[in-house]
Parts: sequence; structure tokens; C-alpha cells
Amino acid sequence: MSVFAPISLDDLVTQVPDGALLAVPADYSGAPMAATRALIRRGARNLRLVTVPQSTLQADLLIGAGCVTEVETAAVTLGEFGIAPCFTRAALAKTVRVIDATCPAIHAGLQAAEKDVPFLPLRGILGSDLVKHRPDWKTVDNPMAASGDPILLIPAIRPDVALFHAPMADREGNVWIGRRRELATIAHASRTTLVTVERIHDGSFFDDERLAAGALPAFYIQAIAIAERGAAPVGLFGEYEPDLDHLRAYAREARTEAGFRAYLAREVGTAKAAA
Repeated sequence: MSVFAPISLDDLVTQVPDGALLAVPADYSGAPMAATRALIRRGARNLRLVTVPQSTLQADLLIGAGCVTEVETAAVTLGEFGIAPCFTRAALAKTVRVIDATCPAIHAGLQAAEKDVPFLPLRGILGSDLVKHRPDWKTVDNPMAASGDPILLIPAIRPDVALFHAPMADREGNVWIGRRRELATIAHASRTTLVTVERIHDGSFFDDERLAAGALPAFYIQAIAIAERGAAPVGLFGEYEPDLDHLRAYAREARTEAGFRAYLAREVGTAKAAA
């Protein structure tokens, strides 16, 4: 049995180069919040986010801290706590390019890359105004039909880096993602996959019938760092619930740029971010 060695969180985020196309999951799938804070402290710049398929606090922090120039997303909000204030300010000021998408379109693009094909067909978006604003999406006649059957082609999305948080890795470097199969899709589609985990499992997931089906094999993963409560203050499936008081307070504080800077200085812990 080969044994992998986890690296530090700071070393992990150095593998996200400036300008990278970075795929991150929704908060219900394992948002890598500890890694996000480390990216901000590192001073990451010009990232192009792909949210899979949406984001909350993670994208808002990265945008507000000046790490992001572009985001392709189905939504960036704080859910029940209202709009994502930094995302909204950046979108209105046009300091970040926003590429509108839908959940099925983002998944289709990643699945195309996963399968190493240039596109996947999709039907449900046809007729919507969104198609008019996505020149990279192509409507064609279904070649399998006689005529008059339009189909939309979604180009492959091939992230440079996938970054997510999971409950655990094993001694061989396999990562347990449970039923969050979108994390497997992100890893399959991306050139590099970086993962933070709560803990290391002693043994191999593939030796345990209960765990094997939820395991992502190590050969899809380039590096792993241990980060206890690494998804907080959002929750992690099967581990802990989101800190609703924290998220509610963030929504209030980040309504102003000064409030957001104060939050960064306190919660992220960098004078550079607060400057």
C-alpha cells in the first residue's frame, strides 16, 4: 500500500496560480473555506471562477478581496440572508466579468470535459433570453432527427484547478466524497485537483464496502491538506451545520466596503487584505 503525505494549507494554495480557471463547489458540496482564506492571505489575483453550479460566502470573499476578474455562475447569493454584497458591488461596477449560466449548463460543460468531448447537448435552456447572451453556446439542428429539432451545444469547461473540502482522505490519498458526485465530475474535468480534508482515515476506502462507493481515487488528486472545520462557517455534509449567526453577521457587515474590509482583517487575518 502506497502512503501519501499531506501538505500544509499554505503550500496547497500555492498550487493555484494567478489567472487560473478555478472550479469550486456549492456550499452544500464542501466549500473549501479555509483554503479560500489562505488564497486571500496569499494575495491571489486574476482568478476566473467557475461555481459548480453556484456559490455563497466563498465567491463573495474572493471577489471582495480582489482575487477574481471573472466568474461563471448560476448564482452568487447569501441565500436566506440576501444578496452577496461584494459580488453585487462588483457586478454593478463591472469590475468583475459575470458570465451568466444555469445549473444544468455548468454541469454539462464539466461533463463534456470529463468525457474529453468538445461539447454536450442540452435542451431545457432553448427559448430563454440567456441563450442570446452566450455566443459560445450554439443552437444546431439535431442530426439524429429528420428536421426541425433544435438542440443547444454547451462547450466543455476545463478548469485549470479544482478546489474543494471533503470529510476525509485515506492513507493512500483517496478522498471520500460520499454521494457528492459533482465533486468527482469537477476532479475528472480539471487539470489539477486540490483537496482539504477534516482528517485522515487509517486504511484504504477501497477495502471497506461501506466507503468504497463514495471514494474518489487518488490518481485524480494532486495534493491534500488537513484543515479541521475547513468548510466553516458554511457546513459540511455529514460533519457539521453552517454557522447561521456568522453568515447573518457577514451579510450585515459586508453591506459596505468598510465593513467588508473590517471582516477580512478580523476573520481572514491579513493586513494586506484590510488595506
